[in-house]
Amino acid sequence: MYAAERQQRIIAQARRAGRVEVAALADVLGVAAETVRRDLTALERRGSLRRVHGGAIPVERLEIEPTLATRTGRLTEVKRRIAARALDELPSGGSIILDAGSTTQAVAELLPPDIDLTVLTNSLAAASVLSSHPGIRLYLLGGRVRGTTGAAVGDWATSALEGVVVDVALVGTNGLSVARGLTTPDQSEALVKRAMVAAARKCVVLTDSSKTGDDHLHRFAQLADVDVVITDTDIDDDVAAEIRSAGPEVVTA
Repeated sequence: MYAAERQQRIIAQARRAGRVEVAALADVLGVAAETVRRDLTALERRGSLRRVHGGAIPVERLEIEPTLATRTGRLTEVKRRIAARALDELPSGGSIILDAGSTTQAVAELLPPDIDLTVLTNSLAAASVLSSHPGIRLYLLGGRVRGTTGAAVGDWATSALEGVVVDVALVGTNGLSVARGLTTPDQSEALVKRAMVAAARKCVVLTDSSKTGDDHLHRFAQLADVDVVITDTDIDDDVAAEIRSAGPEVVTA
């Protein structure tokens, strides 16, 4: 069994039972306890589980959503590779929506200073980076700012998005699965993300492979709404094939 398969089974068991124990998982999965501990550490880093003595519990039980600062510190090089590949999707002289999030923030940091581009974003962090780029026409979406993610949300943001059409939306996600599509823990962010997808001619989702198979409370898009998924090379081949069968192109970086 591949690590990705083990970890998906661990998440599923944690959500069913509310908790998982290292020793029990080792028996069920047929692996060493140390292997289970490494899996639990990986799942905690991606924000799916919280380690406790002897095992782990799902973050939904704790009602904890990782902050932008926490997520930015995870899988940094992987996110930069995904962001670098996303630059190939940008329309020269065109318009994009840049979602709030750690991987989309990496896109903002990699954009060349002289690029000719119109950017709409609800991310305070991305806007701060892009405001000094002379070639970028920057539009900051307004609304209530969530301290957890630094994203502007609410009616002001969704109303503004209803009145625009852009070439490409670069959207992040907390979870991605063939069965349930793209999901995120917060309803207000889900509504803004949904409006971003609807406003774009082309939707590109940026996500590290650890989020595949993960589902959160609020769905904002089906995979059929997505044109391209850019992820990392650790994605399981079978999972990538399932995503492709649902509609999007899958690109690894």
